[in-house]
Amino acid sequence: MRKLSILLLFWVAILWSCSTPDQSSEAEYIRQHYTKIEQQIPMRDGVKLFTSIYIPKDTSQQYPFLINRTPYAVAPYGADEFKTSLGPDSAFSRQGYIFVYQDVRGRWMSEGAYKDIRPHVANKQGDQDIDESSDTYDTIDWLVKNIPNNNGRAGIYGISYPGFYSTAALPEAHPALKAASPQAPVTDWFRGDDFHHNGAFFLMDAFNFYSRFGVPRPKPLTPDQFNNGVQVAFHDNYQFFLDLGALPHVKERYFGDSVAFWNDLMQHGTLDTFWQAREIVRHLTDIKPAVMTVGGFFDAEDALGPFEVYKTIKANNPNADNRLVMGPWFHGGWVRSTGDFFGDIQFHEPTSAWYQQQLQLPFFDYYLKDKGSFDAAEATIFFTGSNEWKNFDTWPPTQATTQQLYLHADGRLSFEKESTGGYDEYVSDPASPVPYQAGVQRQRTREYMIDDQRFAARRPDVMVYRSEVLTEDVTLAGTLMANLLVSTTGTDADYVVKLIDEHPEDTTSAGLGHEGKNLSGYQMMVRGEILRGKFRNSFEKPEPFVPNEITPVNYSLPDVGHTFKKGHRIMIQLQNSWFPLVDRNPQQFLDIYHAKDEDFIKATHRVYYDGNHASHLTVQVLQP
Repeated sequence: MRKLSILLLFWVAILWSCSTPDQSSEAEYIRQHYTKIEQQIPMRDGVKLFTSIYIPKDTSQQYPFLINRTPYAVAPYGADEFKTSLGPDSAFSRQGYIFVYQDVRGRWMSEGAYKDIRPHVANKQGDQDIDESSDTYDTIDWLVKNIPNNNGRAGIYGISYPGFYSTAALPEAHPALKAASPQAPVTDWFRGDDFHHNGAFFLMDAFNFYSRFGVPRPKPLTPDQFNNGVQVAFHDNYQFFLDLGALPHVKERYFGDSVAFWNDLMQHGTLDTFWQAREIVRHLTDIKPAVMTVGGFFDAEDALGPFEVYKTIKANNPNADNRLVMGPWFHGGWVRSTGDFFGDIQFHEPTSAWYQQQLQLPFFDYYLKDKGSFDAAEATIFFTGSNEWKNFDTWPPTQATTQQLYLHADGRLSFEKESTGGYDEYVSDPASPVPYQAGVQRQRTREYMIDDQRFAARRPDVMVYRSEVLTEDVTLAGTLMANLLVSTTGTDADYVVKLIDEHPEDTTSAGLGHEGKNLSGYQMMVRGEILRGKFRNSFEKPEPFVPNEITPVNYSLPDVGHTFKKGHRIMIQLQNSWFPLVDRNPQQFLDIYHAKDEDFIKATHRVYYDGNHASHLTVQVLQP
């Protein structure tokens, strides 16, 4: 039966690809069947937002709006310049929608001042109290009243930053907004998305992103009229950021005062009111539109956001029409790839095509056009390892039981706690931090989220714990919690926990990866996450470690959906740096954003696993 379902999905993908026009014919179809208008839509405070609207030429029926709000430009600009595809994926341009693309406030051709993840204004008092919710409301209101042949309904979607704007449309939503799909939504920039994870600063992403995105535009203009940001030349990101030294050198040598948000990052090193004001989930109450949140387990940018949006809506709005879809995808991989592999790992079916046909188009068709039915499960989850979709009535699934994976002496890992033990001791040196990936790269790769971890396992400053060979499948579904008992000779430290699927040593049992990759002994990272140790008790009020004192360090990792197959091993790696993905911790309690080069020192770390101090990973095991 399983082989038959895979075969059917394969042929569905073949038929879908054959029926989907190539880009040139799609572009010609759009030009022939749509009228494009460009409009400056007025907001309540008088600011006008540049909006491109693609209206079907067929006036025999009414159409819903499908809206994408973006800081990345609605190009191409000009009423005679057309996009080569419309909507969330290539199927939509022929399905009967009015497509709306808008430069958000302060970006490109829109008026006003731009703010990164603009704070939501609750209890608005007048027309000057604006936010992304009000801008979306005003846009929909104008569209419904001014664009002919609309059916009075609107949907919104977007990936990453546009995913944030989709989430931000939900509080105090316009009555015409009937469906929203936040996809890989930027959600929490201090605790888990993009530029911080549990308070640890994601140096490489922040530097590369804001060297281009962060330079403000002087007035409304199109991308071709804008400079390319801060120009930086290097070929080896590890060596470049190591040579860069302490964080203040970024402003001194490259950004100056031209990148305002970088300076904000450097001034807000705790979860203060600056970051709290930008937590959109605080405002996800009284949600009326249907919501389908989408994400990828291997998303290097926004792996946390989809879970946070879904779980918060569920907690605050138990009767809301609220769904979650998680697949084996990188950032936006559900529409930017076929989804049958990622990195070296195969999934053996076109997961992206399945999602687009079975979930994305039916979702919008049903809620915006009353077309067909939409009876998807509340949580539709693809489990890697076993490579299968599973449906649940909630996430995490109620069928999962909480268990602990305990660290033991001699690098052992098991579900059983031992009464005796001790500790492992090692030295972490900021002058030689553990790299996030093997080899030499300039840009941060997306594949690091799933890559072979043997390069790290060989380092003396990475502790490795592995189970016995599994005699049956073990499926993890849901939350992970690192529960560490540690000590350090310093007063601060980062802690990185990686959950890894270790493939068998013989090639036949291990199987082959993408393009025939030999997976024997492969250490596939299933999930990795970091905590900046000074935030172990509070993100608002950091605390130093007492040198050499045994200290609990507990933190959550983003959810997983993975089956460790019979014959494999479960592995945990523990380390104190992840460079240059994350900036180096000086291993002293201080403001790292204003540290000096001489502040970085070696420290000796211990991780404890005896009966009274049993370090472990709390997992959710899905019962067969």
